[in-house]
Amino acid sequence: MPAVRPHAIRTTEPAKAPTAPGTRAAILHAAEEEFARSGLAGARTDAIATAAGVNKAMLFYYFNSKDQLFEAVVEDHFKEFQEKAIVLLEADGPARSVLLNYVELHFDFITARHRYASLYQQLMFSGGKPMERLVKKYFAPRAEALDRLLERGMKSGEFRRADRRHMAVSITALIVFYFSAAPVLQIVGKLDAFSEANLRLRKKEVIDFIRFGLFSESHGSVA
Repeated sequence: MPAVRPHAIRTTEPAKAPTAPGTRAAILHAAEEEFARSGLAGARTDAIATAAGVNKAMLFYYFNSKDQLFEAVVEDHFKEFQEKAIVLLEADGPARSVLLNYVELHFDFITARHRYASLYQQLMFSGGKPMERLVKKYFAPRAEALDRLLERGMKSGEFRRADRRHMAVSITALIVFYFSAAPVLQIVGKLDAFSEANLRLRKKEVIDFIRFGLFSESHGSVA
């Protein structure tokens, strides 16, 4: 008896060709809600199909498995951010201004999608080929662009000399960790991480930390 693939979408209904525009987008939107709420293991494909207004055969037409659907949901987020991030990182102008614009973009992007932060964590911890493909396609080019910006800033004297790889990790962690740790902050410090006031304060703290941690005093005020 052949083995069943994990997370396979099974249906006894015959596959139907798509007939309505936006069907794929509707499935992806319904899926991101279900995955954010229940995780990859707990998400139910019939719930996704119902929320999207399609049957499971239609779901199977677009995506061969629940894993593939999850990968597509996460990739949609990565693609949207990537297009904006690369433009900013490669922009002309002082390296300091470019970096702060990128940090604000990254923070604001996650803020607007904080309900889906768990999706990214699930992908990173899952490992395997899907994670490797997405990292190579989206993370690697962005990391290279950030590295070039840091190198430019160090050469111009705008940034202090430091290991660029570790500096990039530190910048990313300053932005991302807050959202990942939100449930812990709620328990330990009774902090509503996603309130408008706390998001505004956190963004200011991130920018100030980068200013005082990376900007060179010899190149003018860090204020």
